Amino acid sequence: MPTPTRWSFPAVHHEGLEQRVAAALGPLSVLGSDPSVTDVFVVADGRVFADRGDGALLVTDLQLDAESRVDLARALVEAGGRHLDEASPVVDVRLAEGIRVHAALPPVALGGAVISIRFGRGPKPDIGALALGWSDAVRDQVLAAVDQRQTLLVTGATGSGKTTLLAALLAFASPRDRLVVIEDVSELRIDHPHVVQLECRQANLEGAGEVTLQRLVRESLRMRPNRLVVGECRGAELRDLLSALTTGHRGGAATLHAHSLEEVPARLDSLAALAGLTSQQLARQARSAIDLIIHVEHNPGQPREVSLGYFADTPGGELVVARY
Repeated sequence: MPTPTRWSFPAVHHEGLEQRVAAALGPLSVLGSDPSVTDVFVVADGRVFADRGDGALLVTDLQLDAESRVDLARALVEAGGRHLDEASPVVDVRLAEGIRVHAALPPVALGGAVISIRFGRGPKPDIGALALGWSDAVRDQVLAAVDQRQTLLVTGATGSGKTTLLAALLAFASPRDRLVVIEDVSELRIDHPHVVQLECRQANLEGAGEVTLQRLVRESLRMRPNRLVVGECRGAELRDLLSALTTGHRGGAATLHAHSLEEVPARLDSLAALAGLTSQQLARQARSAIDLIIHVEHNPGQPREVSLGYFADTPGGELVVARY
């Protein structure tokens, strides 16, 4: 296995980093204060990796022992208002300034505590500032779809930028629209005057108090949204979302993890099974609910490529994506 490229980070100090968060970051505070760093990862043997947009690279001169990793994981989770211990060995929390932390302890994490941190930095996404490898024709078609209240499905692999692109596109929604945004952990930062954001809640130690994406989708329909947005479809909420989109809630949007446009039907089909939908039911609803599929692909060091598709009618009624 090749040795990862290494780098050292200078001691950059960012006055905007909240003191409480900086204290929780502890030995990672220098990385957290570097505005170019988007993700930091601590692996089970104590090594630290950081991503500046071109992939995670090993950080030199920074290695955490087992006790320090556990202390750091617990401090970050507690800064988000939750607890990490043997009863709750895996926790996902959101801190101030759009920082998302996922931590896991042994025995769930083999070999030692592991930590993943994503930093949501800077201004809200602006379409003009994104490095997108798309033609003027594609850009115009996408922005026209937003203006015409078409329903969007933004797809891409992990880290491809689908959430950032969706946030930038929703900024073009009419200022008269009421956007209700539902996420597992809040990440979408939308430059729009009327945004209502709802976030899931995990169950407590007694197993009570959980609020799921599926429930939030149902609750949101009572909030009179002009545009219903689901940060990422990943389970049974797909059924409620498709139902809402086919019964008058046009102009909504969602993201979906998929490595290509051609993979989208299979990904939706696996979620439909969780939602209790047959493949035929999924195909009918998806063709009716979703107007435009926007796929984002990111290769390090290159602009993000954007391709467009739609669900086409087929003689057998199966769900198939056709490219524009």
